[in-house]
Amino acid sequence: MDWQQLVSLAIVASAATLLLGSRFRRRKYCFERVSRCGCLERLSSGPSGAIVFRARKGERPEVRLKLR
Repeated sequence: MDWQQLVSLAIVASAATLLLGSRFRRRKYCFERVSRCGCLERLSSGPSGAIVFRARKGERPEVRLKLR
């Protein structure tokens, strides 16, 4: 095994270690992930809805708002 293979295996091993470590590491609680603006708001307050974008080749694109 020459030095290039050893260096490439070390890079692959360190990348795998970092990826697996980030996968199992516990995340800090972040307000920005809970809500988009970073403020505390109840998720069930107010009407919930969805925005649907549709575009097909040759047709006019449309945006629909679905309220529940």
